[in-house]
Amino acid sequence: MPHAVLSAAQMPPLRLCALPGVYRPQADTWLLADALAREELGPGTAVMEIGTGTGALALHAAARGARVTAVDVSWAAVIAAYVNALRWRLPLRVLHGDFATRARGQRFDLVLSNPPYVPSPNPRLPTRGAERAWDAGPTGRMLIDRICAKAASMLRPGGVLLMVHSGMCDARSTVRQLEGTGLTARVAFRTLVPWGPVLRARRAWLEEQGLADEGDAWEELVIIRAQHP
Repeated sequence: MPHAVLSAAQMPPLRLCALPGVYRPQADTWLLADALAREELGPGTAVMEIGTGTGALALHAAARGARVTAVDVSWAAVIAAYVNALRWRLPLRVLHGDFATRARGQRFDLVLSNPPYVPSPNPRLPTRGAERAWDAGPTGRMLIDRICAKAASMLRPGGVLLMVHSGMCDARSTVRQLEGTGLTARVAFRTLVPWGPVLRARRAWLEEQGLADEGDAWEELVIIRAQHP
C-alpha cells in the first residue's frame, strides 16, 4: 500500500476564495484530490461532495466534466464554493444543509468527503465557528459514522465513495461499517503529516484518551475507498 510523507511545501496552491470560518484546503484535501485523480470521470458522471468547504475538490471533479453537487452545513462555505465556481467558470450545484437530506432519492457515481474528524472533548458537534470544519466528538467519528451508514443508499451500482480521515479515528472500523452495508471497502492510501495547531493544543487530552502517544508529532491520514457492487 502506498505510504508517503507530505510537507506543506509539497502541497499545490489553489487560488480559492475562503471566507472566515471556511476550511482552507490542506494536506487532507490534496490527498483526497490525488485519490480523485485516479477515478474515471467524465460527462454524465454524477458526483456529490459532502462538506465542500471552498469547493476545491468539487471543482476538480467539475473540471473533468462531471455533474457535481456540493453540500455543506455552513452558509459561509456554500457562498465560498459558489463564488469559486464563478471564478473558475465551472458548473457546480451548491446546496446548503445536511448531506443525507440533500441526497434523499438520488444516487451518485462518486461520493467524496473530507468530513470533520478531529477528536474533541466536546460530546456535541459545534454549530458555529471555525471548529465546525474539524471537530467531530470524542472519537472523531460523529460524521464518519453517518456517512458509513448512508453511503450504500447514495451510490449507484459500481459507484465509489472516497473519504479521508485521521488514523486516530480507527480506519478498520470505517472499513467494517462500510462492508456491513454491502460495499467493498479498503484503505486505499496512507500518508503522514505534521501535527497542526488543533492537535497540538489537545495533546494532553489526546494522550489521556489513548488516541496519541507521548511525543507524537505526525498524524496519519487515510483514504477509504468503498464501492457498490
